[in-house]
Amino acid sequence: MKKNITFIILTTLLCFTLTGCPPSHNTVENKDILFQYSALGSLLAGVYDGNITFAELKQYGDFGLGTFNALDGEMIAVDHQFYQIKADGIAYQVPDEMKAPFAVVTWFGADQTIISDTPMDWDQLLTYLDSVLPTENIPFAIKIEGTFDYMKTRSVPRQNKPYPRLLEVLKQQPVFEFHQIEGVMAGFRLPEYVQGLNASGYHFHFITKNRDAGGHVLDCKIQNIKIEIDYTDQWHLVFPEDEEFYHFNMTADKYQ
Repeated sequence: MKKNITFIILTTLLCFTLTGCPPSHNTVENKDILFQYSALGSLLAGVYDGNITFAELKQYGDFGLGTFNALDGEMIAVDHQFYQIKADGIAYQVPDEMKAPFAVVTWFGADQTIISDTPMDWDQLLTYLDSVLPTENIPFAIKIEGTFDYMKTRSVPRQNKPYPRLLEVLKQQPVFEFHQIEGVMAGFRLPEYVQGLNASGYHFHFITKNRDAGGHVLDCKIQNIKIEIDYTDQWHLVFPEDEEFYHFNMTADKYQ
């Protein structure tokens, strides 16, 4: 990979550095790094082709979210496996040679675990998560596993050039509904100050227990779940080095 522009966020301190490659994941002190490829603003603007392969991405985490070149579906990484949820709603294993225009991964290790049998809808779940997180000022990786009374997800279809902006693509998103389904929600809660680089607040993808379907979470009702939370106090952001990324006008569309 070429020389990359890298941002390291240590809790609330933002430091700008130039480096030849992302930090090694082989040391214990680097396990709590959130590794992000590209900025959400570029995805919103229609930059759907990146040059990082999933073989490279797997060097920096085993848990996370993202998408695929040509915006071909939703990516979820959980339990060391990467899956592509295509526009048909089906989950496929991701080949190492595939590439991503945007992805966020980390090495997941729970710092906090909660078992709950309290029924909650989507808004109640997010309010509950807010109540148990110790701060709003660092990123959290969150894994929610168990039985869901209801799950509503979406994916995005593969696009052709010239690529439309993401909000135009989402107007045609296929939506999927599941009832009494076991599975895993994987995602992040990010601080308000990252808006533009990523989406602040909560962002989850879902995959069934059988790893055969899922998508970006739009709504859910939970039943019996285990919540695992990983505190992440470092952020490593790598921007693409190509003409398309350099020259796109990344205005502040709101991602939902």
